[in-house]
Amino acid sequence: MENKKIKIGLIGLGTVGSGVFKTLSDFENVEVVKIAVKNKNKQRNIPNLDESIVTDNAYEVVNNPEIDIVVELIGGTNPAFDLIKTAIENGKHIVTANKELLAKHGEELFNFAEQHNKVVLYEAAIAGGIPIIMPIKTILAGNKINKIEAILNGTTNYILTKMDVQHSSYSDVLKEAQELGYAETDPTGDVEGFDAAYKITTLATLAFKKRVKIENVYKEGITKVRAEDMKAANDLGYKIKLIASAKLDEQGRADVRVHPMLISKKSTLAHIDYVTNAVSLTGHPLGSITLSGPGAGEFPTASSVVGDILAIVKELGTTDYLLPMMRCDHHETAEFIPVSETENKYYLSLDAKNNKGVIGNIGNICAEYNISLESIVQKNVSENNTADITVITEICKEKDMQGAVKAFETSEFINKVNSLIRVQG
Repeated sequence: MENKKIKIGLIGLGTVGSGVFKTLSDFENVEVVKIAVKNKNKQRNIPNLDESIVTDNAYEVVNNPEIDIVVELIGGTNPAFDLIKTAIENGKHIVTANKELLAKHGEELFNFAEQHNKVVLYEAAIAGGIPIIMPIKTILAGNKINKIEAILNGTTNYILTKMDVQHSSYSDVLKEAQELGYAETDPTGDVEGFDAAYKITTLATLAFKKRVKIENVYKEGITKVRAEDMKAANDLGYKIKLIASAKLDEQGRADVRVHPMLISKKSTLAHIDYVTNAVSLTGHPLGSITLSGPGAGEFPTASSVVGDILAIVKELGTTDYLLPMMRCDHHETAEFIPVSETENKYYLSLDAKNNKGVIGNIGNICAEYNISLESIVQKNVSENNTADITVITEICKEKDMQGAVKAFETSEFINKVNSLIRVQG
């Protein structure tokens, strides 16, 4: 295959697709012969783009007999799933950046590809330009990874960083992020944690060698995080980040979730700011390692996509079974710990009456629900005789914390529960 150009078909020519097309032009052994787009008439600032290879019918790509590798960059499950399956049936290998598709249909897709002896590579689907899948599959293959903590969404990390730096509200920073193009007009997928949940689902499956089901992943976004929480966290020695985490307990049960978290300023993740992403892996014998870099963008993501393409290109014609180490071989489904049974430390912000016995009442309620306190701070007594009270708990069960919150909400001493955010243990 050394003297033959490998034919590539692209589905999607948006930000990432454009970066992939431009990057591939630097390699003489590959050629993009067909590109599917949603709107053929859209003006694109892409040098050397031959308009004759552009189509608005993606099936012209997956059904094209001369194409060796189909690169899917449109996202979502429909029509991406059917397009990829059709491409595999037609004898093509797949490169994708589609985190939602992998989280929801990864098992079926990888099994289908294996039945047809094709590979599906997806380095760009988890952390943009950060190489994470290939390292886990190769150089880290000798490790038993049992813990992941990651910042996997640039939009939410940008918003939380700006809230921290500017002391601004969530709504004000979101508006600014939308104006700058860092957040979508409809930011739900990012700010409610969907994007990060899709990514941690696939990453945990990969790292734990057990299938993680997206429906078992707990998800909570950043929309309730307040500027006041940012300040309180800083005062206590923390930063607030949207963390995608996955852990295995001693029985091998999985705890996979996405939610805001107070991260110690001593932690590497506390200093991952703006649109940067990072993944921290813990296991044996390595210990802990953190990889960080750009989690999105035209060329960072294109770097991962093109790396996958070239990995396949190098193997074509040399073997009948390409890239065995990169194939999915997970057959066991992870048993999950119910969220209510998980154990965490918590940050709790209360708006309380500035009366005698308030602190004692808070302590009594916590004791009733088997919760020990690490610290409790009262400050900012207002004109209407209410006080801000900040509590950090010791490690306790989620179900006990939720019970205590309900008790606080009905307590005569408490006006309002402002915030409940988990704390890095």
